[in-house]
Amino acid sequence: MRRVLLTFAVLGLLVGMAQAQTVRIMGYGGSDPAVVQRLLDEVVGAQLAGEGITVQYEPIETDYNQVLTNALSAGTAADVFYIPGETAPGIIATGKVLPITDLVDTSPFIPSLMEVYTVDGEVYGIPKDFNTLAVFYNEDLFDEAGVEYPSADDDWNTFKEKLRAVNDLGDDVYGACIPADFARLGAFAYANGWTPFTEDGRVDLSDPAFVEAFEFYTGLVTEGLAVQPADIGAGWPGDCLAQERAGVAIEGAWIIGFLRDAAPNLPYGATLLPKSPTTGERGNFIYTVAWGVNADSPNRDAAVRVLEALTSPEAQQFILEEGLAIPSREALADNPYFQEESREAQGNLTVFQGASDGNVLGFQFGTVGTDYMGPLNNAATAVMTGQATVEEALAQAQQELDALLQRAGQ
Repeated sequence: MRRVLLTFAVLGLLVGMAQAQTVRIMGYGGSDPAVVQRLLDEVVGAQLAGEGITVQYEPIETDYNQVLTNALSAGTAADVFYIPGETAPGIIATGKVLPITDLVDTSPFIPSLMEVYTVDGEVYGIPKDFNTLAVFYNEDLFDEAGVEYPSADDDWNTFKEKLRAVNDLGDDVYGACIPADFARLGAFAYANGWTPFTEDGRVDLSDPAFVEAFEFYTGLVTEGLAVQPADIGAGWPGDCLAQERAGVAIEGAWIIGFLRDAAPNLPYGATLLPKSPTTGERGNFIYTVAWGVNADSPNRDAAVRVLEALTSPEAQQFILEEGLAIPSREALADNPYFQEESREAQGNLTVFQGASDGNVLGFQFGTVGTDYMGPLNNAATAVMTGQATVEEALAQAQQELDALLQRAGQ
């Protein structure tokens, strides 16, 4: 009898060992690993306890997109991996990302985020967190100028007049600090109803909706109401705000931690981007990263379970409380953290609200990826530095984009 019991015990142990699975996770290097490891240890591990699943994090310190693409091609990619929004179309096009439409409940997540990872009706990733753009402003400078703070009621015209009042304070202060960057300019074009691609997959920079937005954005600099960061020795708009050289910076929640360290006593506020006076709508970008599952994973079921744990309410609460980014579940809009009156909490709330207000598009540009932005950035630079007219700059950008799309076969 003892021998029979021992046999069953050994068999049970062997069955348990056979069922135990290690799920590999691939993500960013840098500052991510320490935080992700804590998430895995403190939250995900607790949810997976007793399920025979262990998780192994493999951060990539070099070019993440290139490493992931090569690994998917070679069949060595992890079971679960980051899918950056800006490169998602190309990654999904490899056919190596598992469709999870019928495997995971996607209904709790913000719809505009889910659209970034939806192709032909199939969902390929669950956004782990996100950012949008907001207007961050120096309250002292607006008080000194005797003008109301930027607000969600502003359109481009009223916003511009508020910047003008701050700009009139003196030669060393500007209304805004903005880069020659489509990652900001594009939000204004979206507000006007423009989209990055036409129905036939082309780019139309002659669309009046785009031209009007381009003229507004670049005009802030050419009219002297805004300055580019490098022109005042700043590395980025956050520096301009921290140094109190500009009344406004158009950034995401990433500026909040920077200001906490670089300008802890700065009285700043945040509000939604101004509306287009033509459409009455706001525009915005969704900057996001999702968790996706390797279609060739030998541990597919376990990988899906890990993805669920990584995007669970508990995991997203951890992310929110750590101040890392804005969680992607709609229900978190009512989270007690967002009810706090601190500048950080209200800034994060504004960024959260930006994902569901107006014409919000994912920060992605088909299979051409972020190369799409090069011609547009060059055009903005040419106009903002006085090297070209709007017409000349956009004509050159149109030629470059047409050639880029032709090479990409898009």
